[in-house]
Amino acid sequence: MSVLPALLHHTAAVTAGVGLLYGGVLAVVALTSVLAHTPERRRDARATLTILIRGRRSR
Repeated sequence: MSVLPALLHHTAAVTAGVGLLYGGVLAVVALTSVLAHTPERRRDARATLTILIRGRRSR
């Protein structure tokens, strides 16, 4: 029975790490959509951000 708490701890740690990584990716894409030099890159970053946020809301 002592395996379950360790498994839950590792699962929580991995989930937190993935959440932080996803948040970092969203931050980078959001900054790129505002600060990119060319309009094409800003447009691409906004489209990517829209896809990432839309996918997140549907879960």
